[in-house]
Amino acid sequence: MAAGGSGAGGPAESEPAGMRTVQRAIDILGLFDELRPALSLREIVSTSGLPKTTVLRLVQTLRLNGLLWVDEHGRYLAGPALLRWSRLAEQAWRLPAAARALLRDLAAEHKETVHLYVRRDIHRVCIAQEEGPQALRQVVRVGDELPLWAGGVAKALLLDAPDGLLLRVAQASPYGAGHLATLRTWIEEARDHGYAVSHGEREEGLSAVAVPVRSGGGTVLAALSFGGPSTRFTPERVTRFAEALREAAGELARAGLPFEA
Repeated sequence: MAAGGSGAGGPAESEPAGMRTVQRAIDILGLFDELRPALSLREIVSTSGLPKTTVLRLVQTLRLNGLLWVDEHGRYLAGPALLRWSRLAEQAWRLPAAARALLRDLAAEHKETVHLYVRRDIHRVCIAQEEGPQALRQVVRVGDELPLWAGGVAKALLLDAPDGLLLRVAQASPYGAGHLATLRTWIEEARDHGYAVSHGEREEGLSAVAVPVRSGGGTVLAALSFGGPSTRFTPERVTRFAEALREAAGELARAGLPFEA
């Protein structure tokens, strides 16, 4: 998967100037989300940590290319050029009809929300989901990016991860580098069981069961999971969920995924 960004503070000063400029522009775009769809120049400066002159230059370039827009209040928001890119991304990552039907069947039969995730550096990104019928359910939207330091999905995605990646995941966690030992233990347990499970590791009251989706060569491409309130993830149901997910993961791999190498 593609390497992630360096965060709003920007990459190391030792990087080439051109690369640093591109990364800073990407970091500015990354400041916008559902909770902050519009930002003033002052907010961009304070949140990014960049000098005002640098921010002014970058947002002007982004505006000229349609990646940012200015509303009637002088606030910046996502520009119209992103609509085309969004459409292209949706087309590129859209699951085949057979795979989408498989997720729908899983959610209907087991009455829990189904998610499909891929790894992006030290994060996981939801690329597909099918909501279960329960009123109380886990809410993760397609495109949401979550950390890899905890959760059943994280363990499934990291099953074959090298030590260097695991260390970076641990360092990004609230527990620091010492979390590496815990990650290794979790991953070994998931490997032994053939599936990964979590109860309240990332968010209290939420549980997940996940399995890897592998390529024909055995590479972990994605993770398929059930997620929901911990009260519904009893040992008996976890076992049933794992069996259903393992079977479905094999079918997904055979159906083909749009991002398979």
